[in-house]
Amino acid sequence: MFLHISEEEKQVIMNEIKRFYFEERGEEVGEIAAIQTFEFIKEKLGPYFYNQAIKDSRKVVEDKAAAIEEELFALEKRLS
Repeated sequence: MFLHISEEEKQVIMNEIKRFYFEERGEEVGEIAAIQTFEFIKEKLGPYFYNQAIKDSRKVVEDKAAAIEEELFALEKRLS
């Protein structure tokens, strides 16, 4: 999965991974382990999150389109 992030964002992610391992497991991991963890999450789990975000976005758009359609019907003039 293609994901473009800045070097600053990548460093924040690496620090968060290191912090997670330390706080949750009591392990200190280095840069290589953090990068490997990030790559695993990005490649193997990322598509699940991405697809769910698309589904959520689709629902928002559908709801907005339905609301617009209702408003348009409300604007129609009655014909006698």
